[in-house]
Amino acid sequence: VEDQRARWERKRSRTAKELLETEHKYLEQLDLVLTYFVTILKAKGTLKPAVLETIFGPLESLYSASHVLSLHLEKGNLGPGLENFCQSLDLYGHYAENLEQANKTLKEQVRKNKSFRRFKKLQETRPQFQGRELEDLLPLPLQRLHQYKHFFRDLLENTSPDTAEYHKLAKAVKSVCEVSHWVQEIFDKRENSLQLLRVQKLLKGQKTRVLTPGRWYIREGWLLVVPSKGEELKRRMFFLFSDILIAAKPCHPLHLLNSNKLSCQAVYPLHQCSVDKVFGHTWSQGGLLSLSFPHKTLLLMSSNQQEINDWYRSLTAAVR
Repeated sequence: VEDQRARWERKRSRTAKELLETEHKYLEQLDLVLTYFVTILKAKGTLKPAVLETIFGPLESLYSASHVLSLHLEKGNLGPGLENFCQSLDLYGHYAENLEQANKTLKEQVRKNKSFRRFKKLQETRPQFQGRELEDLLPLPLQRLHQYKHFFRDLLENTSPDTAEYHKLAKAVKSVCEVSHWVQEIFDKRENSLQLLRVQKLLKGQKTRVLTPGRWYIREGWLLVVPSKGEELKRRMFFLFSDILIAAKPCHPLHLLNSNKLSCQAVYPLHQCSVDKVFGHTWSQGGLLSLSFPHKTLLLMSSNQQEINDWYRSLTAAVR
């Protein structure tokens, strides 16, 4: 037991030391943005207060919270330090919510505001920036949040469960995991919106509405449609979403406007669909999927075994 405690203590000390060292580095990087951008921009009035707020969000508050945490860590007050710090963790969620708009506004100001463009370029050439641009520094808080999760977990694992500090660390781990999950959801929703928009732009015309609230993009790919009567196989592009399956074919390559687009052939709702694998219908490797809808059965084929298995799993999950 004594050996185990000594091992825990060594690992814990190492992790606490690394947490403090990386916290100092993180503070230095935040300080660059606050000193050379936020403070000077506020004083000069180059950007309107609302624009400044949009680009930098709660960065000053994040800096203050981390500064207080580092003071606690320097004194070895690990439990109370983390407990106090966790009260500010929501700031990271708000920072993530604002980041897309922050990047958009920053790009806009660089394009339209000549004096800001010159100021930004001048600040970034300072040796302290080491060739980094403001765009490289803005995502730092979210990278740091990811690191906190691992540091806090390591500290918890190497703390004796019968100490008061263990419960404070357990609380800190729970808080940082909840905020990380919140941030991940923000990124997933954003990524999903981009995928929906991309597919909407790929399809000719606006008849097929891809951009629908609550819809999630799952996958896409080329599959062969097996006709019910002995016609030849048709190669179609399929887009699978959480509620529908879209079949599309390429537009004519010589079409003036839509040569690189796809024409929607059918939209299949998944709420009354059943999916089955059909065996013995392919001559080589690969397989056949049968999709049954109330008024239609769709047979989809691929010569790639892995691909057909992946589609089967994705379709089954979407239908479920």
